[in-house]
Order: sequence, then structure tokens, then C-alpha cells
Amino acid sequence: MDKLINFPAPRQFRNYQSLLRELEPVPLADDLLENAPFETPAQQTPPGDPILCSIELPLRRVFYPLGFAFEIVTNSQSVLNAAAESWHHTKQLDSRPALQLRLCITDHAVDSCPATPVVRGQQHLLSIVADADNQAICDLEAGYAFGWLTLDALGYTAYLRYHFLEAIALILIASSRATPIHGACVSRFGHGMLLCGPSGAGKSTLAYACARSGWTFISDDSSYLRHDRDGLGVVGNSHQVRFRPSAKELFPEIRGRNITPRAEGKPSIEVPTAELPGIIAADEAEVHSILLLNRWPCARAELLPLPAAAAQDYFQQSLQLPGKVREQQVRALKRLSSAAVYELRYQDLQHAVHCLDLLAKPKGPSS
Repeated sequence: MDKLINFPAPRQFRNYQSLLRELEPVPLADDLLENAPFETPAQQTPPGDPILCSIELPLRRVFYPLGFAFEIVTNSQSVLNAAAESWHHTKQLDSRPALQLRLCITDHAVDSCPATPVVRGQQHLLSIVADADNQAICDLEAGYAFGWLTLDALGYTAYLRYHFLEAIALILIASSRATPIHGACVSRFGHGMLLCGPSGAGKSTLAYACARSGWTFISDDSSYLRHDRDGLGVVGNSHQVRFRPSAKELFPEIRGRNITPRAEGKPSIEVPTAELPGIIAADEAEVHSILLLNRWPCARAELLPLPAAAAQDYFQQSLQLPGKVREQQVRALKRLSSAAVYELRYQDLQHAVHCLDLLAKPKGPSS
């Protein structure tokens, strides 16, 4: 839960010969179905229910991604186990009714990972489709999704979590509970700051450098502006920091750690904040300042005031959901116009942290 929704580009059309090869029958491992990790598989169409809308899904559990209630109803304990890997550390921050995903696992398998899903949306509906047997539909207005996956998808836990469980949770949260912001969040003296910039701008590195210096860590790359508050409260995944491999040169404590396997994306080292010495973490913060990062050689650390429109233009680049949802998100982001906006020019991390310390420090009567 440390990322914004990042929809993959459409797959290229395959040639006819490739399609024929994919349609050739593939032998199924003898023990695959025998040891299938689900309780009531959808094996055939029951009489009177040709579209399987009444299939029994006996297992359910509520999780709290980013603090928002998200109920998963399924016929597979392995689905709930995978969800627990993503959200076992989260706690409830919001009292509204749970968003819901109903996910059925079928007994079909060919012993290979399904393709990367294609995401499409119109009005209040959004589809996530890998193939005819692995897909989901999200109703953005109802806060509800349902999907069908095969044993193949279930067998690749990173695929299941990244493309379906986490993606659907973030989509439903972003449609009704909080607006996504492509920025890290840290806090000092109760002064929350969003560290913003494109991929590679140094958001995670600077956020962690602040945390090593006694700041409170909220998120390393993406934050969410809550809809249920009038202020500028944001939430994030404070339980993990994601580093680029090159960060080993800056922070000795992450040396010796391996790159974390992920379904897709740039190589990264993901470390639980509980394993990093002296880090103070919190699930949310109130934003007072927005920093657009500009790290370049020989730059001295300095803050340059910017108009609120500079931040608004940046934030709206991350909005990907359609229709009324996008309109709601744009309205939410306008609240951020009350925060001070700066460009932070810097080269050295410690000089940048010192510069932000001065910004966050409470101003006395004589200041």
C-alpha cells in the first residue's frame, strides 16, 4: 500500500500463430487441484445460475488499508492470507462502512502466471482484465468490486496482491475516501510536509533522511488526502520505506538487504520501518507545507516560494479515475491551496533536512 494506482500500458496484439500456441491444451499437474488452497471452488455452472451471481463465498475478513475498512469475501483462505501480508500492520482510522471486494477462485489452472491486466474505465465503472478467467470490475460509486481469478493467479502471491488486492483497495479508496497525492509525507513539531516530484526526484530518500534526524515518518512516495475532514489531513503507509538500490551508499543500515521481488516496477529495497533503528512513524499528519523537490549538482539548500497553482498542476497529474470521481478529487485538492508551497533546491541531504527543520520550527513572537 505504498504506491499510487499505476495503470499499465495496453498490451500489444499478439500474432495469430502465438494465439494458436496459447490455445493448445497444457497438461495440469496431478497434485495442483488436489492440494488447491480454496474451500468451495467454482467448478461448473449450477442450475438456474448461468452467470454465477449466487455462488457461495463463505470466507470474509475486514482489513484496513490506509486505515479504511475493506472487506474481502471469498472462497479461498489463501486470498485472505495474501491480504494479511499487505495489511496485517494497519489499524482502523475511519468509521464509515466498509468497501467490499467479492473474489471467487476457480479450479482452472495451466501452471503459469496470468498476463499483466489491462485497466479501463468509463463513468463509475472500471475493469481490470488479464484474460477471460482473471478479471475484476469495480463500481466506483458503490465502493464495491467483484472478480474471478484462477489457481494460477493465486499461486503467484505478488501478482495477486499487486494487480488485484492492493490495486482494487486503492481504486475504491481513491474513488470515495481519499484523494491520491504523488508525494512523501513527514512531520516535525506538528508541521506536516509533502515532499513532491516525479519518479526519481528523491522523495523517499529525503523522507527517510528526515526520519533519521528525528522527524515523524508518514509515507515515502504516495499520500492520500482524506475526504472526511475539512483540514489537510493525509494518511500513508508508514510501515515501510522503499529505497532505490543506490540508497545503500547513503544509508549503511540497509546494506546487505536484497531487492524486493515485485510484480512490476523499478527495482527497490523495501524495509519495514520497525526494522530501522530510531524511526518514529505515524499513520497520518496535518499538512502545512508542500515542497517541490529540485535536486541538482552544486545547488545549495534553499527554499523558494511558489504560487499555489504550481502544486495544483503537479497534483492533478496523478488523478487517473474518470467522471464524477475525478471532479471530487479536484475539489479535494483545492483545499491544499491553503498550504504554503516552495521549491526546495538542494544537493546534500543533510543540508536539505536542516533547511526543512528551519521551516518547521515554531516561530516565536519575535520571529
